[in-house]
Amino acid sequence: MKQIQADVVVIGGGTAGMGAFRNALRHTDNVYLIENNVFGTTCARVGCMPSKLLIAAAEARHHALHTDPFGIHLDKDSVNVNGEEVMNRVKSERDRFVGFVLEDVEAWPEEKRIMGSAKFIDEHTIQVDDHTTIKADRIVIATGSHPIVLPGWRKELGDKLIINDDVFSWNTLPESVAVFGPGVIGLELGQALHRLGVKVEIFGASDRIAAIDDPIVSEEAIRIFSEEIPLHLDCSTEVKLNDQGKVEVCWDSKDGSRGTYVADYLLAAIGRHPNVEKLGLENLDIELDNKGVPKAHPLTMQTSIPHIFIAGDASNQIPLLHEASDQGKIAGDNAGLYPNIENGLRRSPMGVVFTSPQIAFVGLKYNQVMERFKNPECLIIGEVSFKNQGRSRVMLVNKGHMRIYAEQGTGLFVGAEMVGPAVEHLAHLLAWAHQQKMTIPQMLDMPFYHPVIEEGLRTALRDVNKQLRLGMQSNECAECPGA
Repeated sequence: MKQIQADVVVIGGGTAGMGAFRNALRHTDNVYLIENNVFGTTCARVGCMPSKLLIAAAEARHHALHTDPFGIHLDKDSVNVNGEEVMNRVKSERDRFVGFVLEDVEAWPEEKRIMGSAKFIDEHTIQVDDHTTIKADRIVIATGSHPIVLPGWRKELGDKLIINDDVFSWNTLPESVAVFGPGVIGLELGQALHRLGVKVEIFGASDRIAAIDDPIVSEEAIRIFSEEIPLHLDCSTEVKLNDQGKVEVCWDSKDGSRGTYVADYLLAAIGRHPNVEKLGLENLDIELDNKGVPKAHPLTMQTSIPHIFIAGDASNQIPLLHEASDQGKIAGDNAGLYPNIENGLRRSPMGVVFTSPQIAFVGLKYNQVMERFKNPECLIIGEVSFKNQGRSRVMLVNKGHMRIYAEQGTGLFVGAEMVGPAVEHLAHLLAWAHQQKMTIPQMLDMPFYHPVIEEGLRTALRDVNKQLRLGMQSNECAECPGA
Protein backbone atom coordinates (compact mmCIF):
# COMPACT_ATOMS: atom_id res chain seq x y z
CA MET A 1 0.00 0.00 0.00
CA LYS A 2 1.30 3.43 -0.95
CA GLN A 3 2.32 5.68 1.98
CA ILE A 4 2.10 9.48 1.78
CA GLN A 5 3.06 12.16 4.30
CA ALA A 6 1.03 15.35 3.78
CA ASP A 7 0.69 18.75 5.33
CA VAL A 8 -2.99 19.00 4.31
CA VAL A 9 -5.47 16.49 2.92
CA VAL A 10 -8.84 17.57 1.51
CA ILE A 11 -11.52 14.86 1.30
CA GLY A 12 -13.98 15.67 -1.49
CA GLY A 13 -13.57 17.32 -4.89
CA GLY A 14 -16.73 19.44 -5.09
CA THR A 15 -17.14 23.18 -4.69
CA ALA A 16 -15.99 23.28 -1.05
CA GLY A 17 -13.22 20.72 -1.56
CA MET A 18 -11.79 22.45 -4.61
CA GLY A 19 -11.88 25.77 -2.78
CA ALA A 20 -10.17 24.25 0.26
CA PHE A 21 -7.48 22.60 -1.89
CA ARG A 22 -6.86 25.80 -3.85
CA ASN A 23 -6.51 27.93 -0.73
CA ALA A 24 -4.42 25.43 1.23
CA LEU A 25 -1.97 25.50 -1.68
CA ARG A 26 -1.36 29.18 -0.96
CA HIS A 27 0.41 28.17 2.24
CA THR A 28 1.99 24.81 1.38
CA ASP A 29 2.42 22.74 -1.77
CA ASN A 30 2.21 19.46 0.18
CA VAL A 31 -1.58 19.20 -0.25
CA TYR A 32 -3.60 16.24 -1.55
CA LEU A 33 -7.20 16.06 -2.79
CA ILE A 34 -9.23 12.85 -2.51
CA GLU A 35 -12.39 12.21 -4.59
CA ASN A 36 -14.36 8.96 -4.64
CA ASN A 37 -16.54 9.58 -7.69
CA VAL A 38 -16.02 12.33 -10.25
CA PHE A 39 -14.79 15.90 -10.11
CA GLY A 40 -17.14 18.57 -11.34
CA THR A 41 -19.29 19.76 -8.38
CA THR A 42 -22.90 18.92 -7.59
CA CYS A 43 -23.99 22.34 -8.81
CA ALA A 44 -22.52 21.92 -12.28
CA ARG A 45 -23.42 18.24 -12.78
CA VAL A 46 -26.83 17.68 -11.21
CA GLY A 47 -27.75 20.82 -9.29
CA CYS A 48 -28.18 24.51 -9.91
CA MET A 49 -26.93 24.71 -13.51
CA PRO A 50 -28.81 21.84 -15.24
CA SER A 51 -31.94 22.65 -13.24
CA LYS A 52 -31.85 26.24 -14.50
CA LEU A 53 -31.46 24.95 -18.06
CA LEU A 54 -34.61 22.85 -17.60
CA ILE A 55 -36.40 25.82 -16.03
CA ALA A 56 -35.40 28.06 -18.97
CA ALA A 57 -36.93 25.59 -21.42
CA ALA A 58 -40.08 25.41 -19.30
CA GLU A 59 -40.36 29.20 -19.22
CA ALA A 60 -40.09 29.37 -23.01
CA ARG A 61 -43.10 27.09 -23.44
CA HIS A 62 -45.05 28.79 -20.64
CA HIS A 63 -44.63 32.24 -22.18
CA ALA A 64 -45.65 30.95 -25.60
CA LEU A 65 -48.85 29.54 -24.12
CA HIS A 66 -49.77 32.74 -22.24
CA THR A 67 -49.59 35.56 -24.77
CA ASP A 68 -53.34 36.11 -25.22
CA PRO A 69 -53.68 38.71 -22.39
CA PHE A 70 -51.21 40.93 -24.27
CA GLY A 71 -53.30 40.74 -27.44
CA ILE A 72 -50.76 38.42 -29.05
CA HIS A 73 -52.58 35.32 -30.29
CA LEU A 74 -50.58 32.25 -31.22
CA ASP A 75 -51.72 28.96 -32.57
CA LYS A 76 -51.43 26.96 -29.36
CA ASP A 77 -51.44 23.68 -31.24
CA SER A 78 -48.12 24.68 -32.83
CA VAL A 79 -46.38 25.05 -29.45
CA ASN A 80 -44.87 21.60 -29.26
CA VAL A 81 -42.25 20.26 -26.88
CA ASN A 82 -39.61 17.96 -28.30
CA GLY A 83 -38.43 16.17 -25.18
CA GLU A 84 -35.27 14.87 -26.83
CA GLU A 85 -34.23 18.35 -27.95
CA VAL A 86 -34.97 19.79 -24.50
CA MET A 87 -32.83 17.18 -22.75
CA ASN A 88 -30.08 17.37 -25.38
CA ARG A 89 -29.64 21.07 -24.65
CA VAL A 90 -29.77 20.51 -20.89
CA LYS A 91 -27.09 17.83 -21.06
CA SER A 92 -24.95 19.63 -23.62
CA GLU A 93 -24.82 22.88 -21.68
CA ARG A 94 -24.42 20.96 -18.40
CA ASP A 95 -21.39 19.19 -19.85
CA ARG A 96 -19.99 22.56 -20.90
CA PHE A 97 -20.23 23.89 -17.35
CA VAL A 98 -18.67 20.72 -15.98
CA GLY A 99 -15.89 21.08 -18.51
CA PHE A 100 -14.91 24.46 -17.10
CA VAL A 101 -14.61 22.91 -13.65
CA LEU A 102 -12.57 19.99 -14.94
CA GLU A 103 -10.16 22.38 -16.65
CA ASP A 104 -9.28 23.76 -13.21
CA VAL A 105 -8.90 20.29 -11.72
CA GLU A 106 -6.73 19.00 -14.54
CA ALA A 107 -4.40 21.98 -14.12
CA TRP A 108 -3.43 20.64 -10.69
CA PRO A 109 -0.63 18.04 -10.48
CA GLU A 110 -2.03 14.57 -11.14
CA GLU A 111 -0.06 13.06 -8.26
CA LYS A 112 -1.91 15.41 -5.87
CA ARG A 113 -5.31 14.05 -6.97
CA ILE A 114 -6.19 10.68 -5.48
CA MET A 115 -9.26 8.72 -6.56
CA GLY A 116 -11.02 6.49 -4.02
CA SER A 117 -13.10 6.44 -0.85
CA ALA A 118 -11.44 7.97 2.19
CA LYS A 119 -11.80 6.69 5.75
CA PHE A 120 -10.30 7.90 9.01
CA ILE A 121 -8.07 5.36 10.72
CA ASP A 122 -7.22 7.87 13.42
CA GLU A 123 -7.25 11.65 13.66
CA HIS A 124 -4.14 12.00 11.49
CA THR A 125 -4.45 8.98 9.20
CA ILE A 126 -6.63 8.55 6.11
CA GLN A 127 -6.89 5.31 4.15
CA VAL A 128 -8.05 5.52 0.53
CA ASP A 129 -9.64 2.23 -0.55
CA ASP A 130 -6.98 -0.46 -0.31
CA HIS A 131 -4.25 1.40 -2.20
CA THR A 132 -3.10 4.47 -0.25
CA THR A 133 -2.53 5.57 3.35
CA ILE A 134 -1.99 9.26 4.06
CA LYS A 135 -0.54 10.69 7.27
CA ALA A 136 -1.70 14.28 7.41
CA ASP A 137 -0.99 17.14 9.79
CA ARG A 138 -4.32 18.81 8.91
CA ILE A 139 -7.48 17.51 7.25
CA VAL A 140 -10.48 19.16 5.57
CA ILE A 141 -13.74 17.20 5.25
CA ALA A 142 -15.65 18.39 2.17
CA THR A 143 -17.57 15.28 1.16
CA GLY A 144 -20.81 16.98 0.08
CA SER A 145 -24.27 15.50 0.54
CA HIS A 146 -26.72 13.06 -1.03
CA PRO A 147 -30.51 13.00 -1.53
CA ILE A 148 -32.54 11.34 1.22
CA VAL A 149 -34.55 8.35 0.02
CA LEU A 150 -36.93 6.44 2.29
CA PRO A 151 -35.80 2.77 2.53
CA GLY A 152 -39.16 1.34 1.49
CA TRP A 153 -39.24 3.36 -1.72
CA ARG A 154 -36.18 1.77 -3.26
CA LYS A 155 -37.41 -1.75 -2.46
CA GLU A 156 -40.95 -1.09 -3.65
CA LEU A 157 -40.34 1.08 -6.72
CA GLY A 158 -37.02 -0.04 -8.20
CA ASP A 159 -36.01 2.08 -11.19
CA LYS A 160 -39.28 4.01 -10.99
CA LEU A 161 -37.73 5.86 -8.05
CA ILE A 162 -35.55 8.77 -9.16
CA ILE A 163 -33.61 11.64 -7.59
CA ASN A 164 -32.74 14.96 -9.19
CA ASP A 165 -29.47 13.49 -10.53
CA ASP A 166 -31.50 11.05 -12.65
CA VAL A 167 -33.65 13.76 -14.24
CA PHE A 168 -30.62 15.19 -16.01
CA SER A 169 -29.78 11.79 -17.50
CA TRP A 170 -33.14 11.45 -19.25
CA ASN A 171 -33.04 11.30 -23.05
CA THR A 172 -36.59 12.63 -23.27
CA LEU A 173 -39.41 13.71 -20.97
CA PRO A 174 -41.84 11.28 -19.30
CA GLU A 175 -45.59 11.69 -19.32
CA SER A 176 -46.04 11.99 -15.54
CA VAL A 177 -44.09 12.38 -12.29
CA ALA A 178 -45.05 12.33 -8.60
CA VAL A 179 -42.77 14.76 -6.74
CA PHE A 180 -42.21 14.01 -3.08
CA GLY A 181 -40.98 17.08 -1.26
CA PRO A 182 -42.19 20.67 -1.91
CA GLY A 183 -38.82 22.12 -0.96
CA VAL A 184 -36.45 24.03 -3.22
CA ILE A 185 -35.52 21.09 -5.48
CA GLY A 186 -39.00 19.56 -5.61
CA LEU A 187 -40.76 22.84 -6.34
CA GLU A 188 -38.25 23.97 -8.98
CA LEU A 189 -38.19 20.68 -10.87
CA GLY A 190 -41.90 20.02 -10.34
CA GLN A 191 -42.94 23.34 -11.86
CA ALA A 192 -40.41 23.07 -14.70
CA LEU A 193 -41.62 19.60 -15.69
CA HIS A 194 -45.24 20.73 -15.44
CA ARG A 195 -44.58 23.70 -17.73
CA LEU A 196 -42.91 21.40 -20.23
CA GLY A 197 -46.15 19.43 -20.46
CA VAL A 198 -45.37 16.65 -17.99
CA LYS A 199 -48.26 15.78 -15.66
CA VAL A 200 -47.04 16.58 -12.13
CA GLU A 201 -48.44 16.44 -8.61
CA ILE A 202 -46.42 17.41 -5.53
CA PHE A 203 -46.67 15.78 -2.09
CA GLY A 204 -45.45 17.02 1.28
CA ALA A 205 -45.67 15.77 4.85
CA SER A 206 -45.79 19.32 6.27
CA ASP A 207 -47.77 22.43 5.36
CA ARG A 208 -44.71 24.36 4.14
CA ILE A 209 -43.19 24.87 0.71
CA ALA A 210 -39.65 25.94 -0.21
CA ALA A 211 -38.72 26.39 3.47
CA ILE A 212 -40.71 29.64 3.78
CA ASP A 213 -41.11 30.59 7.45
CA ASP A 214 -43.21 33.75 7.24
CA PRO A 215 -46.90 32.72 7.54
CA ILE A 216 -48.17 35.53 5.28
CA VAL A 217 -45.61 34.85 2.55
CA SER A 218 -46.19 31.11 2.92
CA GLU A 219 -49.95 31.45 2.55
CA GLU A 220 -49.53 33.50 -0.62
CA ALA A 221 -46.94 31.13 -2.09
CA ILE A 222 -49.14 28.08 -1.48
CA ARG A 223 -52.10 29.86 -3.06
CA ILE A 224 -50.07 30.81 -6.15
CA PHE A 225 -48.49 27.42 -6.78
CA SER A 226 -51.68 25.51 -5.98
CA GLU A 227 -53.39 27.36 -8.84
CA GLU A 228 -50.87 25.88 -11.26
CA ILE A 229 -49.90 22.47 -9.84
CA PRO A 230 -51.80 20.11 -7.53
CA LEU A 231 -50.12 20.44 -4.09
CA HIS A 232 -50.94 17.81 -1.49
CA LEU A 233 -49.48 19.26 1.71
CA ASP A 234 -49.64 18.03 5.26
CA CYS A 235 -50.65 14.59 4.07
CA SER A 236 -49.80 10.94 4.60
CA THR A 237 -49.06 8.69 1.63
CA GLU A 238 -48.74 5.06 0.61
CA VAL A 239 -46.66 4.25 -2.43
CA LYS A 240 -46.53 1.10 -4.55
CA LEU A 241 -46.22 -0.14 -8.12
CA ASN A 242 -49.55 -1.03 -9.67
CA ASP A 243 -50.25 -3.92 -12.06
CA GLN A 244 -49.12 -1.80 -15.03
CA GLY A 245 -45.75 -1.07 -13.43
CA LYS A 246 -46.70 2.54 -12.68
CA VAL A 247 -46.10 4.42 -9.44
CA GLU A 248 -49.37 4.62 -7.50
CA VAL A 249 -49.62 7.19 -4.70
CA CYS A 250 -52.57 7.00 -2.31
CA TRP A 251 -52.71 10.19 -0.27
CA ASP A 252 -54.76 11.30 2.71
CA SER A 253 -54.66 14.93 3.83
CA LYS A 254 -55.38 16.27 7.31
CA ASP A 255 -58.08 18.50 5.81
CA GLY A 256 -60.04 15.36 4.95
CA SER A 257 -59.25 15.21 1.24
CA ARG A 258 -57.82 12.04 -0.23
CA GLY A 259 -57.10 10.49 -3.58
CA THR A 260 -54.85 8.41 -5.80
CA TYR A 261 -52.28 9.61 -8.30
CA VAL A 262 -50.58 7.37 -10.88
CA ALA A 263 -47.27 8.41 -12.46
CA ASP A 264 -44.35 7.09 -14.45
CA TYR A 265 -41.83 8.03 -11.74
CA LEU A 266 -41.54 9.13 -8.13
CA LEU A 267 -39.03 11.96 -7.78
CA ALA A 268 -37.58 11.94 -4.24
CA ALA A 269 -36.82 15.51 -3.17
CA ILE A 270 -37.38 15.35 0.59
CA GLY A 271 -33.96 16.70 1.52
CA ARG A 272 -30.25 15.93 1.52
CA HIS A 273 -27.89 14.50 4.14
CA PRO A 274 -24.15 15.12 4.53
CA ASN A 275 -21.88 12.34 3.23
CA VAL A 276 -20.27 11.38 6.51
CA GLU A 277 -21.58 7.87 7.20
CA LYS A 278 -18.62 5.98 5.72
CA LEU A 279 -15.85 8.35 6.79
CA GLY A 280 -14.85 6.37 9.86
CA LEU A 281 -15.90 9.11 12.27
CA GLU A 282 -16.37 6.39 14.88
CA ASN A 283 -12.57 6.18 14.97
CA LEU A 284 -12.33 9.80 16.12
CA ASP A 285 -13.17 11.52 19.38
CA ILE A 286 -14.97 14.32 17.55
CA GLU A 287 -18.07 16.26 18.64
CA LEU A 288 -21.10 15.52 16.44
CA ASP A 289 -24.48 17.18 16.07
CA ASN A 290 -27.79 15.32 16.38
CA LYS A 291 -27.46 14.15 12.75
CA GLY A 292 -24.03 12.62 13.27
CA VAL A 293 -22.19 15.45 11.51
CA PRO A 294 -19.04 17.04 12.98
CA LYS A 295 -19.78 20.40 14.57
CA ALA A 296 -17.76 23.33 13.28
CA HIS A 297 -17.14 26.94 14.25
CA PRO A 298 -18.99 28.99 11.59
CA LEU A 299 -16.17 31.54 11.19
CA THR A 300 -13.20 29.14 11.11
CA MET A 301 -14.79 25.81 10.05
CA GLN A 302 -12.69 24.16 12.78
CA THR A 303 -14.13 21.07 14.46
CA SER A 304 -13.59 19.93 18.05
CA ILE A 305 -10.37 18.28 16.84
CA PRO A 306 -8.32 21.43 16.18
CA HIS A 307 -6.50 20.23 13.05
CA ILE A 308 -9.67 18.88 11.36
CA PHE A 309 -11.94 21.26 9.45
CA ILE A 310 -15.22 20.72 7.61
CA ALA A 311 -16.82 22.71 4.78
CA GLY A 312 -19.67 22.78 2.28
CA ASP A 313 -22.74 20.55 2.34
CA ALA A 314 -20.87 18.10 4.58
CA SER A 315 -20.88 20.71 7.35
CA ASN A 316 -24.68 20.59 7.71
CA GLN A 317 -24.86 24.39 7.61
CA ILE A 318 -26.38 26.25 4.63
CA PRO A 319 -26.30 23.90 1.58
CA LEU A 320 -25.77 26.52 -1.14
CA LEU A 321 -22.94 26.85 -3.64
CA HIS A 322 -21.81 30.32 -2.57
CA GLU A 323 -21.77 29.17 1.05
CA ALA A 324 -19.78 26.04 0.13
CA SER A 325 -17.31 28.21 -1.77
CA ASP A 326 -16.84 30.56 1.20
CA GLN A 327 -16.54 27.70 3.67
CA GLY A 328 -14.03 25.89 1.47
CA LYS A 329 -11.87 29.00 1.28
CA ILE A 330 -11.98 29.47 5.05
CA ALA A 331 -11.25 25.81 5.79
CA GLY A 332 -8.43 25.66 3.24
CA ASP A 333 -6.79 28.83 4.50
CA ASN A 334 -6.97 27.72 8.12
CA ALA A 335 -5.73 24.22 7.34
CA GLY A 336 -2.81 25.80 5.51
CA LEU A 337 -2.12 28.32 8.27
CA TYR A 338 -2.65 25.96 11.21
CA PRO A 339 -2.02 26.40 14.14
CA ASN A 340 -2.66 30.06 13.27
CA ILE A 341 -6.44 30.25 12.83
CA GLU A 342 -8.31 33.25 11.44
CA ASN A 343 -11.99 34.08 11.17
CA GLY A 344 -13.13 34.07 7.57
CA LEU A 345 -15.67 36.29 5.85
CA ARG A 346 -19.21 34.98 6.23
CA ARG A 347 -21.63 36.92 4.13
CA SER A 348 -25.23 37.81 4.93
CA PRO A 349 -27.52 34.78 4.46
CA MET A 350 -29.41 34.74 1.16
CA GLY A 351 -31.39 32.09 -0.68
CA VAL A 352 -33.34 32.05 -3.95
CA VAL A 353 -35.79 29.49 -5.34
CA PHE A 354 -35.95 29.75 -9.15
CA THR A 355 -39.63 29.05 -9.55
CA SER A 356 -42.07 31.43 -11.19
CA PRO A 357 -42.74 33.56 -9.25
CA GLN A 358 -39.43 33.28 -7.44
CA ILE A 359 -39.01 32.81 -3.69
CA ALA A 360 -36.20 34.39 -1.68
CA PHE A 361 -35.00 35.20 1.82
CA VAL A 362 -32.30 37.52 3.16
CA GLY A 363 -30.78 37.85 6.61
CA LEU A 364 -32.96 36.53 9.40
CA LYS A 365 -36.04 34.55 8.42
CA TYR A 366 -39.36 34.97 10.21
CA ASN A 367 -38.85 32.23 12.81
CA GLN A 368 -35.36 33.52 13.59
CA VAL A 369 -36.72 37.04 13.96
CA MET A 370 -39.42 35.85 16.36
CA GLU A 371 -36.75 34.04 18.39
CA ARG A 372 -34.43 37.05 18.51
CA PHE A 373 -37.02 39.70 19.32
CA LYS A 374 -38.77 38.36 22.41
CA ASN A 375 -40.72 41.58 22.80
CA PRO A 376 -42.95 42.09 19.70
CA GLU A 377 -42.80 45.85 20.22
CA CYS A 378 -39.11 45.75 19.33
CA LEU A 379 -39.84 44.44 15.84
CA ILE A 380 -41.37 46.15 12.82
CA ILE A 381 -42.69 44.28 9.80
CA GLY A 382 -43.34 46.12 6.56
CA GLU A 383 -44.89 44.52 3.53
CA VAL A 384 -46.02 44.89 -0.04
CA SER A 385 -48.23 42.87 -2.36
CA PHE A 386 -47.10 42.59 -5.95
CA LYS A 387 -50.70 42.29 -7.18
CA ASN A 388 -50.97 46.01 -7.98
CA GLN A 389 -47.29 46.88 -8.31
CA GLY A 390 -46.94 48.91 -11.52
CA ARG A 391 -44.10 47.22 -13.39
CA SER A 392 -45.34 43.77 -12.34
CA ARG A 393 -48.80 44.48 -13.77
CA VAL A 394 -47.29 45.77 -17.02
CA MET A 395 -45.53 42.41 -17.50
CA LEU A 396 -48.50 40.39 -16.15
CA VAL A 397 -46.35 38.85 -13.41
CA ASN A 398 -48.18 40.61 -10.60
CA LYS A 399 -48.25 37.81 -8.05
CA GLY A 400 -46.59 37.57 -4.67
CA HIS A 401 -45.88 39.22 -1.35
CA MET A 402 -42.81 40.60 0.45
CA ARG A 403 -42.24 41.13 4.18
CA ILE A 404 -39.36 43.23 5.56
CA TYR A 405 -38.17 42.93 9.19
CA ALA A 406 -36.52 45.79 11.07
CA GLU A 407 -35.53 46.72 14.62
CA GLN A 408 -37.63 49.35 16.35
CA GLY A 409 -35.76 52.42 17.58
CA THR A 410 -32.66 51.92 15.42
CA GLY A 411 -34.38 51.13 12.14
CA LEU A 412 -31.81 48.42 11.43
CA PHE A 413 -32.81 46.11 8.58
CA VAL A 414 -32.57 42.52 9.88
CA GLY A 415 -34.22 40.30 7.28
CA ALA A 416 -36.86 39.60 4.64
CA GLU A 417 -38.87 36.81 3.02
CA MET A 418 -40.66 37.11 -0.29
CA VAL A 419 -42.39 35.44 -3.20
CA GLY A 420 -42.69 37.51 -6.33
CA PRO A 421 -41.46 38.40 -9.82
CA ALA A 422 -37.68 38.39 -10.30
CA VAL A 423 -37.04 38.61 -6.56
CA GLU A 424 -33.54 37.18 -7.13
CA HIS A 425 -32.59 40.80 -7.88
CA LEU A 426 -34.41 42.26 -4.87
CA ALA A 427 -32.73 39.65 -2.68
CA HIS A 428 -29.30 40.78 -3.83
CA LEU A 429 -30.06 44.44 -3.06
CA LEU A 430 -31.33 43.47 0.37
CA ALA A 431 -28.37 41.17 1.07
CA TRP A 432 -25.95 43.99 0.30
CA ALA A 433 -27.91 46.30 2.60
CA HIS A 434 -27.97 43.67 5.33
CA GLN A 435 -24.25 43.03 5.12
CA GLN A 436 -23.60 46.77 5.32
CA LYS A 437 -25.88 46.96 8.39
CA MET A 438 -28.01 49.65 6.79
CA THR A 439 -31.07 51.16 8.41
CA ILE A 440 -34.42 51.50 6.70
CA PRO A 441 -34.02 55.31 6.26
CA GLN A 442 -30.59 54.75 4.70
CA MET A 443 -32.05 52.19 2.30
CA LEU A 444 -34.81 54.63 1.30
CA ASP A 445 -32.12 57.21 0.49
CA MET A 446 -30.86 54.88 -2.27
CA PRO A 447 -32.02 55.58 -5.87
CA PHE A 448 -35.11 53.86 -7.27
CA TYR A 449 -35.89 54.09 -10.98
CA HIS A 450 -39.40 54.19 -12.47
CA PRO A 451 -41.08 51.97 -13.52
CA VAL A 452 -39.28 48.96 -12.04
CA ILE A 453 -40.19 46.06 -9.79
CA GLU A 454 -37.76 47.48 -7.22
CA GLU A 455 -40.39 50.14 -6.50
CA GLY A 456 -42.27 47.36 -4.74
CA LEU A 457 -39.30 47.01 -2.40
CA ARG A 458 -39.46 50.75 -1.75
CA THR A 459 -43.15 50.43 -0.85
CA ALA A 460 -42.30 47.78 1.76
CA LEU A 461 -39.46 49.92 3.13
CA ARG A 462 -41.82 52.89 3.41
CA ASP A 463 -44.28 50.68 5.28
CA VAL A 464 -41.55 49.93 7.81
CA ASN A 465 -40.40 53.55 7.96
CA LYS A 466 -43.79 54.94 8.88
CA GLN A 467 -43.86 52.62 11.90
CA LEU A 468 -40.38 53.60 13.07
CA ARG A 469 -39.80 55.61 16.24
CA LEU A 470 -36.13 56.37 15.84
CA GLY A 471 -34.33 56.87 19.12
CA MET A 472 -37.34 55.62 21.07
CA GLN A 473 -35.91 52.18 21.78
CA SER A 474 -37.06 50.85 25.18
CA ASN A 475 -34.84 49.12 27.70
CA GLU A 476 -36.53 45.84 26.76
CA CYS A 477 -35.64 46.38 23.10
CA ALA A 478 -32.06 47.22 23.98
CA GLU A 479 -31.81 43.80 25.60
CA CYS A 480 -32.94 42.02 22.41
CA PRO A 481 -29.92 40.66 20.53
CA GLY A 482 -31.26 41.96 17.22
CA ALA A 483 -29.30 40.96 14.10
